Order: sequence, then structure tokens, then C-alpha cells
Amino acid sequence: MNKIQSRHWTFIGLFVLIIIVMLFQVDMKLETSAQTQKMFDYIENLPPNSNILISFDHEASSLPEIKPIGLALCRHVFSKGHKIIGMALFAEGTVIGYRLLQQTAKEYNLEYGEDYVFLGFKPQFIAAISSLGESFSKTFPEDYIGNKYDSIPMLKNINNYDDITAVISIADGNLTTHWMEYGGSRFDVTIIGGITAAMVTSYDPYIASGQMFTMIAGLRGAAEYEQLINVDGGASRSMLAQTSSHLYILLLIIIGNVIYFRSKRQKGES
Repeated sequence: MNKIQSRHWTFIGLFVLIIIVMLFQVDMKLETSAQTQKMFDYIENLPPNSNILISFDHEASSLPEIKPIGLALCRHVFSKGHKIIGMALFAEGTVIGYRLLQQTAKEYNLEYGEDYVFLGFKPQFIAAISSLGESFSKTFPEDYIGNKYDSIPMLKNINNYDDITAVISIADGNLTTHWMEYGGSRFDVTIIGGITAAMVTSYDPYIASGQMFTMIAGLRGAAEYEQLINVDGGASRSMLAQTSSHLYILLLIIIGNVIYFRSKRQKGES
């Protein structure tokens, strides 16, 4: 067996640190960003029984960062008595979105078809977004589990974007941009983003121009939102683990530099 090298101890130390941090329940107070607060206030002030379309436009690889955003949003929407229409523009997001809606709806004792529905996956996202502006029922004649659109009580009075309050695109790429371009600009529907931290700078110009109403950004945004709705969805603990990992890496960099310069000085003296 090969001897364990220093880099292996580095990863072992990081693994142990994350396990320890995740085992302990520590309240991590975060200052709420303006965009997260705007999202929270928007849901809080919606008219009763509003309909919101949530599109799960992401792949499974981004779940650790994206899922807490989806959970926090769905919990807040359901807790205020609003209804959710789910769908996906990425095939991988289909099952993820359906299960997430089932999970959160169960927490609030809500019924499928009455309080929430999942329409499923639609390929060719530009055509799908444009088609929804004309007719939801023609775009999705059946829902994800095979029910006819017209047989679902919740959807009887929902024909197009005019009958919903907003579109929330939970995405790890640029699909939210297409919602703004082909949904928001053409049909004047409010577009909101739940995005990864890496995409924040890409969407800042859309926030500034008003094309995107607001966004929840990354694990930090999800943790802030959990604090606002007072529900633990794991984002706060994940943020603590992430912060601890960053501090651990910084400590290793400092130690490494100290060892390097000391050894260099000793060589020079010899």
C-alpha cells in the first residue's frame, strides 16, 4: 500500500471538518440581501390564492446549491395559501421538481390538482415559453402523471400567462434569460430567478434594467430566505460548512507559506 501523502491528509482533514460542522446545529445569522428581501416581500404581499409557475431549469449536478432555493420558495408560497404550477425545461429537472413539490405539499397537507400541479418537461425551450403565452393547455395537454389538462380543477381558469402572477425559474445556467426574453418581454409576465452563485454577475444587468424582478442567489440566498420564513432547510448548515471549509483552506495556505519561507531561509543560511 502506498504511503499516505500530505495532500491526502489535507482532504481527510477537510472531510472530518465538514462532518463535524454538519453534525452540530449552529444558528448562523446572515444579513439579508436586498434581492432576497424583495423576493420575500413579493410573496408576502400577493393577493390570496395566487398562481405561480415554477420551472425547474437545472441539472442534478447543481442540486446541493439549487435544491435549498426551491425548497425555501415552495414552502413560503404554500404557507401563504398560494398555488404552484410546476414544470421543467431541462429533462433532469423533471423528476427533481415533481418530488420537491410532493415533499413540500405533504408538509402543508395539500392536495395534488387542487393546490399544486406538475405539468412535466417540455423540450425546445424557446418554443415552449412562447407557446405557454398562447395556451397552457395546448402546450401541456396532459400533466406529468397523465391527467388531462381540462380534468385538473386547479387549472380550469388558467389559460396563459395572464392568469398567473409570476414565473420563477430555478436554474443553474442561462435558461432564466430565455424566460425574460420570450416570456417577460413578449407577454409582460413577472420573471424571478433562483440561480447559482456563479450566475449572479450574469443576471445583475437584468435586475438593473427591470427585466428580472428579483432573484435568490446561491446557497447564501437560500440560507437568508430560510431565516426569513423561519424554516430549516439545510442551507444555513451548508453555509456554515462552506465557510468553515474556506477558513480551513486559508489556514493551510498560511501554514504552507510559513513552511516554505522557513525552509528557504534555512537553505540560504546553510
